[in-house]
Amino acid sequence: MNRLSGSLILSAQLAIAALSFTGAAHARIDRFEVVRIEPAFGNTAFDGTGTYERVIAKAHGSLDPRAGVNASIQDIGLAPRNAEGRVEYVSDVEILRPAQRAKANGLLFFNILNRGNKGGHSLFNADVPGNLTRINNLDDAGDGFMQRQGYTMVWFGWQGDVLPGNNRMLLKVPVARQPDGAPVTGTVRSELVTQAPTTTLNLSHGWFTAASTAPYPAVETDNRKAFADGFVPTLTVRMRGQAAPMLIPATDWSFGACPQGGAATPSATQICLPSGFKPGRVYELTYRARDPLVLGIGFAVARDIGAFLKHDEADAAGTVNPVRMPDAKSIVMGSSQSGRFVRSFLHRGFNRDERGRIVFDGAIPHIGGGLMPLDVRFGQPGRSAGTEQVDNLYPGTEFPFAYGSTTDPLTGRTQGILDRCSADRSCPKIIHAATALEVWELRQSLGFTDSLGTVDLPEPANVRSYIMASTQHAPAPMPLPQKAPFAGCLQQSNPNPQSWTMRALLQSLVLWMRDGTEPPPSARPTIAAGNLVAPDQVRFPLIPANRYGGVERPGVRFLGLSNPLHVQNYGDQFRAGETAGILMLEPPRIGTARYNNLVAQVDNDGNDLGGIRNVMVQVPIGTYTGWNTFDDSLFQDGFCTLQGSFIPFAQTRQERALAGDPRPSIEERYPSREAYVDAVRKAVADLVSQRHLLPEDGRRLIAEAERDGVRKAP
Repeated sequence: MNRLSGSLILSAQLAIAALSFTGAAHARIDRFEVVRIEPAFGNTAFDGTGTYERVIAKAHGSLDPRAGVNASIQDIGLAPRNAEGRVEYVSDVEILRPAQRAKANGLLFFNILNRGNKGGHSLFNADVPGNLTRINNLDDAGDGFMQRQGYTMVWFGWQGDVLPGNNRMLLKVPVARQPDGAPVTGTVRSELVTQAPTTTLNLSHGWFTAASTAPYPAVETDNRKAFADGFVPTLTVRMRGQAAPMLIPATDWSFGACPQGGAATPSATQICLPSGFKPGRVYELTYRARDPLVLGIGFAVARDIGAFLKHDEADAAGTVNPVRMPDAKSIVMGSSQSGRFVRSFLHRGFNRDERGRIVFDGAIPHIGGGLMPLDVRFGQPGRSAGTEQVDNLYPGTEFPFAYGSTTDPLTGRTQGILDRCSADRSCPKIIHAATALEVWELRQSLGFTDSLGTVDLPEPANVRSYIMASTQHAPAPMPLPQKAPFAGCLQQSNPNPQSWTMRALLQSLVLWMRDGTEPPPSARPTIAAGNLVAPDQVRFPLIPANRYGGVERPGVRFLGLSNPLHVQNYGDQFRAGETAGILMLEPPRIGTARYNNLVAQVDNDGNDLGGIRNVMVQVPIGTYTGWNTFDDSLFQDGFCTLQGSFIPFAQTRQERALAGDPRPSIEERYPSREAYVDAVRKAVADLVSQRHLLPEDGRRLIAEAERDGVRKAP
């Protein structure tokens, strides 16, 4: 099945979908339950729109498991049905809307949650603190950019295995059961990582899933008991992500809880290691689990909530749509995990509802270049799917990588992310935005080149791609730590902001959707321009250890790291071209041939060439990279997961000379305040002219330079 042509699969599924549109049964929101409506942001009035209010709700929906694309959802045929033969779900919904509805701008902005946490707001509203609790409560509007623009913002639960807590939003989906009512069982591989010593972990306790994800319970709590097919649970440990695993004897661990390292209390959802789980180790548990959730319903939830709020006057019970606007346009946006959700949502053909209506007119997959392994039996969508030291072998990194259709010589498949929506004309306009970190650690270049990294790919007419040069996955919060160790990384993390660029890209998308104004051309490193190269071809400067600004920093060890990707074989019941199905081989078998991912070339300071070079990069006070390495407290010399680096310049020529730093100092670059301000003005003018910076944000950056002079190193 893995080797079937993507076009054959597509044709068959489109034919099924076309037939389903003739039927009377549709996926629907049966009841949109408004729990409460309350003032938002302390009743703060925003220029042009006034006050906002928050709508807390629950969407009660149901699906015909035989209709259209619903039928392709893994295990939906094993989900319990109501009296109408439909599969039910309940999703948390939260809405921010102008209290005076007439002042809304006609745009619905759907942010896809990240492991149950709200985003989007903090990306576009500058100065929102990075504390998740505050962001999830939406207490802080920052500079109010989204509210001043009049957006109606929507969040909803889509990930069925998210645990309650920290104001996370939830989705309730059914557990798959055998036709006779018996539990569904299967093999689960759970990578266990801890950042503090402990003797007990939940079975789902990974780098990204420590507190947010429910584990699948073990069928049997006796870890030494063999199943009828001979399977026995195993626990291994690796000293770093790519090291060989070492078996931990079954006598040394058990399914259970032992908080003090003593005798374990049996538990189907916890694991006890009396000798202790240690930081800087990757433990891998393979066990027989039961009760998989029908997680792929999350794609249908996004479709049906999005379609209801955009198109419908009321739900099936007559409750009025709380955000109904005539001729509304809708944008779906997600960051990281949720950016991968957006891409998979389009890839799987969910952007047309069962009445044939387009759901989202625009899409912003942000810092998420892979796919989402949501529609998988015993799926673990909270995993990162591809970071170098952790979660490296989980699905979500499969071909296709690019939006347009191309042929992959390693699998023989011809596919693109937009094949289905192109065929039924439901594709949105897409702004794909990523950082240098995704290029380095998450293989983003594979979305822009052929699989072997030899030639740039053309983009579909409805897609623009932008790489934010010299930025990391999410900017480091300020102030940066003042001494090593830097949270396990060798260097300070990269604080280069994304908000100013993202606001400009959002505005470009809105103009593109509303009146057809073309956005700026894609801006990213390319093979043709000579600034997209193999990691070992990067000409990174030799930066020595220093004590600039009183902060001890080790020398930069540029290792030319790569995060290679091979074809991963999960068995013949996993549909690799769909990132869906059943994982029969855990861990997967790794092919010998590899894809060739490339990275950005750098200038003499070590800052990226190509892409959008914002004011911080054009008028730098240091080197900003999309990569960092762990120190010896964790996974030494591996990519420090999702972290870039900031290495400041010396303040004076003398300080630079004493350190032996080849990069010119601050005083050599900006001999006066006026010289610095002039450099900022020039960079702002350049970015505004390219529509990579909004004029109002440019004025703010110039005013800050005039007020503060040269920025001090964090």
